[in-house]
Amino acid sequence: MRLRVTSLLLATALGAGAALPLHAQSTSAPPPVPREFRASWVATVGNIDWPSRPGLSAWEQQTELLRILDKAVEMRQNAIVFQVRTAADALYDSPHEPWSEYLTGQQGLAPEPAYDPLAFAVKEAHARGLELHAWFNPFRAFHPTARTADTALTHVTRTGAVAAPRYGTHRWMDPGDPRVREHSLRVIADVVRRYDVDGVHVDDYFYPYRERDSSGAEIQFPDSATYAAYVRGGGRLDREDWRRNNVDVFVRDMYAAVRALKPHVRVGVSPFGLWRPGYPEGICCFDPYVQIYADSKKWLENGWLDYFTPQLYWKIDAPQQSYPVLLKWWVEQNVKQRHMWPGMFTSRVGQRAAQPSAVWTVEEIQQQIAITRNQPGATGHVHFSMRAFLRDTPDSLAQRLAKVTYAEPALVPATPWLDSIPPREPSARIVADTLTGGTRLQLTPATGEPVWLWAVQELRSGAWTTRILPGSLQSTALTRFAAEPAPDAVWVRAVDRVGNESRAVQARQAPSRRAQR
Repeated sequence: MRLRVTSLLLATALGAGAALPLHAQSTSAPPPVPREFRASWVATVGNIDWPSRPGLSAWEQQTELLRILDKAVEMRQNAIVFQVRTAADALYDSPHEPWSEYLTGQQGLAPEPAYDPLAFAVKEAHARGLELHAWFNPFRAFHPTARTADTALTHVTRTGAVAAPRYGTHRWMDPGDPRVREHSLRVIADVVRRYDVDGVHVDDYFYPYRERDSSGAEIQFPDSATYAAYVRGGGRLDREDWRRNNVDVFVRDMYAAVRALKPHVRVGVSPFGLWRPGYPEGICCFDPYVQIYADSKKWLENGWLDYFTPQLYWKIDAPQQSYPVLLKWWVEQNVKQRHMWPGMFTSRVGQRAAQPSAVWTVEEIQQQIAITRNQPGATGHVHFSMRAFLRDTPDSLAQRLAKVTYAEPALVPATPWLDSIPPREPSARIVADTLTGGTRLQLTPATGEPVWLWAVQELRSGAWTTRILPGSLQSTALTRFAAEPAPDAVWVRAVDRVGNESRAVQARQAPSRRAQR
């Protein structure tokens, strides 16, 4: 797809969703490479996205996962947020928690033939130039979608190492118990230490959403013992403030722990899309600050994260939870200038609704992306969830985004507070392909830090095209056969793990063998 001069407002007016800002044709240096975080959650709890059902063989699981990664590449997304811990379990080979039942149908039972899904996912994502962010549920210990109550003997509900009392249809580790927070931090640190993940991600499940018993009465969260221990130790916060502080401490300590282990791994938090009713004016009705003890505005203001993904799961014209109104408000709270990458309820597209006005269309998602692009301070978005793109029907959401909204590839925005030093300039040469008669681009990194991605830009007939390639590649085809016209110019940038770009270098034609003699 050629870069061309296009207006965001024109694209929106046409109902197609906005394109990234494009650049005028150039005959010299290439235009900047577009920047936008384009990701999807891959949910494993309840087998929402992967695997499609428990009990598949390792080969079937891998095939399904590769389909997800290939679809992300086909759509020009650049990241996957992969759920690796749903309820004190593991979708990877963990020394701390048992294998998830969503893999095999029985918690504690490893996939057969044996393999490590997270190691596989990281390797295959990186081979495709995709980031992989490991997504954790910090405190949930049992989810009602579990098909068996027979938890593994090594699960927290059996070992008694930390309290995991029943709460309604769930089991929940008490965030007020310091041992619980230490355990979850140990689990996250283990993944950061042993796997080459690009990010650590947690969602809105810290304290559980309130449940009711059979009579309709609200069930109180069972943390009287831990609160009493806190008071005996000299604590003076009331119970609700104490609960909020427990979550604050966890978020703060998680960020510090990841920073200490691998400074390039970004930390993302995806809270409920509201902070409190009335912020901004006219917004209602759920209060996460009171109901689930989440002071998400505080985490953002203190910079205890690298990217913030509020779950803005409402339509643009929702009168009390408008997507653009909430997005603008959250950007205004972002005093530390962290990445603002809101979550979208993309899976609602195509679902039936009682009222026609409640139906989500493809255009709703395209317009939400356009609004995000036009909002200063917002530089990406995350789709819930990947299954929305696996329904590959004609003119599907996936096809529409790939053809229009994501017509051009994009790099993930850089994270300068982690590292602002760009890579050194690589070298690039155009050489003859002795097998096909075409030409290839040889890519050689400079000494120093490894190249994470290559940004290759080609000028043909006055128009630029961009390809973003894995840094592991050493060469890529420019022309496939001798008669194919060569590009007028080729420029290359090296990109590091946090998005810093080298200066662009122009690829030079290598001397022919005859000229070298």
